Amino acid sequence: MATANPYAPLLDAIPVERHEVAVGGGITAYWVYGPADAATTVIAVHGFRGEHHGLEPVVAHLPDVRIISPDLPGFGETAPLPGIRHDLSAYAEWLKEFAAAVAPGAVILGHSFGSIVVAAAVADGLVTPRVVLVNPIGAPALEGPRGLLTRLAVFYYWAGARLPERVGEALLRNGVVVRVMSESMAKTKDPELRSFIHDQHDTYFSRFADRDVLHDAFLASVSHDVREFAPRITQPTLLVAAVRDDITPIEAERTLATLFPSAQLVEIPDVGHLIHYETPAVAADAIRPFLEPSAPGTR
Repeated sequence: MATANPYAPLLDAIPVERHEVAVGGGITAYWVYGPADAATTVIAVHGFRGEHHGLEPVVAHLPDVRIISPDLPGFGETAPLPGIRHDLSAYAEWLKEFAAAVAPGAVILGHSFGSIVVAAAVADGLVTPRVVLVNPIGAPALEGPRGLLTRLAVFYYWAGARLPERVGEALLRNGVVVRVMSESMAKTKDPELRSFIHDQHDTYFSRFADRDVLHDAFLASVSHDVREFAPRITQPTLLVAAVRDDITPIEAERTLATLFPSAQLVEIPDVGHLIHYETPAVAADAIRPFLEPSAPGTR
């Protein structure tokens, strides 16, 4: 029996189209939500192991915004970029090319690993008027509240890349491991919402192209964080952070906000690293006024 999507009624009211574009030597699949004549366009970049579906609950609460949501290379319906290692510089260059091709001058939003990709691209010259980072990775993952689990994850992805291909692929796509990840990140006590979150991870968390691209992306996600790029991001930046985030503690997010020339921090209580699933309406309420051209950009 399929798990009910609590955001489906809102999402069903928003027009959506699937497109493809040639970027970086490959073909990127992306989805365009919302009215074509919207005052604001946002490019939304999903997190590690996810794909565009993960950000749909936030999209559902921003019906008047045109949102362009690609699958990162190697995930979902976007094939890996040919002949390169999928490190952070590759993803940042891909995002710069993608934005220039489909929506020059759009606001750029990134969630989790997407926050690192967005920060690296903007710091390297991606043209955008404003930046939104949801659950930003504001400190080294190995130093977070669950640093031990992160070290276990390092071994897990290393083993998946080194074992015989068939065994390694099976390990990386193992449903029990995916469920453990999902259980550890979800904070809500609502059984229906937890069921939806687990179903989302069960359905989409293993839609990566192969173990090599997954390992590359994982290394990029734990080897970098937004701090190294923040001082070079001069655009007004909104950080939407979770008080109970196990990957970046809220104290580190508060410090991160001070590293940007122009940033404001919104803290959401009683949620962890799954703002996009558990509190998308609250996130949208923070994002909506920030998108206004007259919105203040200072902290």
